[in-house]
Amino acid sequence: MAIEVRIPTILRTYTDGQKAVEGSGTTLAELFTDLETRHAGIQERLVDGGELRRFVNVYLNDEDVRFLDGISTKLADGDSVTILPAVAGGALGAEPRPAGVVAERRAGML
Repeated sequence: MAIEVRIPTILRTYTDGQKAVEGSGTTLAELFTDLETRHAGIQERLVDGGELRRFVNVYLNDEDVRFLDGISTKLADGDSVTILPAVAGGALGAEPRPAGVVAERRAGML
C-alpha cells in the first residue's frame, strides 16, 4: 500500500532533502513507524507519548487528522499525507505596521 507523505522543509534533513516520500500502513501511527525504518529520527519529531506532537499538523487528503481519529486515522492506498509545522507568533491587538516601515528601518532610514 503506497501513501505519499509530503515533508516540510524543516524535516527534510531526515529524508535526504526529499520533498515527498512513500510509506505504508493502515493507520497514521503505522505509517510513521514505517517512515522511521527508512528515515531514522523522523518519528520522534512527529509523535510524543503515542500522540501527535502539539505543534505538528498532519493532513490526510487535505483534512486535518485532529478532526478525524488523530494518530489512529485509517489510511488507504493512494492517500496523501501532508506534514506541516504549526506557525505561531505576533502579538494580539498589535497595530499592523505601514508598508515599507520594516525595509526603511533595516536600511537605516528610520
